[in-house]
Amino acid sequence: MAILNGTDVKVYDSGTGNLVAFAQNGSLTINHSLREITNKESAGFKESLEGLRDWSIDLDGAYAWTDTSGVLTNGADDVLQTNVLNTRQAFTVKFGNVGGVTGDIVYSGSAFITSWSVTAGTEDTATYSISLEGTGTLTQTVS
Repeated sequence: MAILNGTDVKVYDSGTGNLVAFAQNGSLTINHSLREITNKESAGFKESLEGLRDWSIDLDGAYAWTDTSGVLTNGADDVLQTNVLNTRQAFTVKFGNVGGVTGDIVYSGSAFITSWSVTAGTEDTATYSISLEGTGTLTQTVS
């Protein structure tokens, strides 16, 4: 098994194919909430069964504005404008090495942007953070 270079793992708006640009860190989290079934026959030990699953993606990176012609230079800005400010719609997102070598894994699913922020310190690189919450199934594809 090869060790994957984190630089190759990227997040895309798969509806437009746009890379969420200038991302410096990204994480995909998958949770499985168990449901408790402990009862008087459990001999003092907690018992559980399967429950709901959910997933989320968090990104942060260098933030860029539009260029002099008004074209967005940062996919994060485009994703925010299209999917939060204008439509408040879920969009399909891909997390992984899209277009990588055979055997690479890509996760995809529909997600809402739940938070977005920009930080701009004096004489520092402006950065953004985006949190996406999945709705429905997260699909794993091997290229």
